[in-house]
Amino acid sequence: MRSAIFGGTFDPIHAAHLIVAREAADRFHLDEVLFIPGANPPHKAAGAPYEDRYHMVELACAADPRFVPSRLEEGAEKSYSIYTIERAQAPNQTLFFIIGADAFAEIRTWHRWEDVIRAVEFIVVTRPGHIYTSPKGALVHRLETLALPVSSSEIRQSLAKGESPADLPDQVAAYIRAHNLYRPETA
Repeated sequence: MRSAIFGGTFDPIHAAHLIVAREAADRFHLDEVLFIPGANPPHKAAGAPYEDRYHMVELACAADPRFVPSRLEEGAEKSYSIYTIERAQAPNQTLFFIIGADAFAEIRTWHRWEDVIRAVEFIVVTRPGHIYTSPKGALVHRLETLALPVSSSEIRQSLAKGESPADLPDQVAAYIRAHNLYRPETA
């Protein structure tokens, strides 16, 4: 079994996330991509509640049978990658970790980073020609893609203005509207 962890706040999940996951699954012959919304990420705070972000991931994952929404980071514990990896590991499995080049460049600052690089093979998502260095011992596969310019923060800003960003899957956009997410609080 070839599985990949694709974690993030997914606040909200958008088209670029799905394109990257599909390209990684196709290129590296992945049987499944686990989309894991972080309940309590150590490096950033989420705007929408965990349950809403998880439901948006569920809706977006329906687009591809290889995409599996996962609650591995649900709960009050900090969402450290090594804990997620340890929970996701299974016998007879090759475990990959999909990560952007910017986050990969900071991996030496992660909790138990040496354990992380020993536990997985990385699929580093980058723009063509982008240079980065890998820690000694890390198994790294490059995924060059142009599907990176979408920003969740820009999507949230558009949603706060009442706009419907084109980069949201239709079901996710409908969920956001139905649950009035990312709208400014009214007095």
